[in-house]
Amino acid sequence: MKKYIVVFITASCLKEARKIADALLSKRLVACVNIIKGVDSFFTWKRKKERAREILLIAKTEFSKFGEVEKLVKRNHSYETPEIIAIPIVAGSKQYLKWIEDSVK
Repeated sequence: MKKYIVVFITASCLKEARKIADALLSKRLVACVNIIKGVDSFFTWKRKKERAREILLIAKTEFSKFGEVEKLVKRNHSYETPEIIAIPIVAGSKQYLKWIEDSVK
């Protein structure tokens, strides 16, 4: 298992995305959150094809923080089943990875 991860979270609006980002940073669960506006999402929900304009959050953290990140996002999210998925960082500059580590201590 890799030590560092990138977590993708979608939100319904910019206000919700900023609230989640601020909470994650305030609790030192992530080192950084990028917010990307205007994501067109196409998906199946309750057996129906759906489409939504969403906000994408991209958070960098350590794998050991994922459970706490997930709980915080669920507490602050309007969706019944929010997207909270992580992928490992397989390589990165030593300085940047050390910064992630130091930021979530």
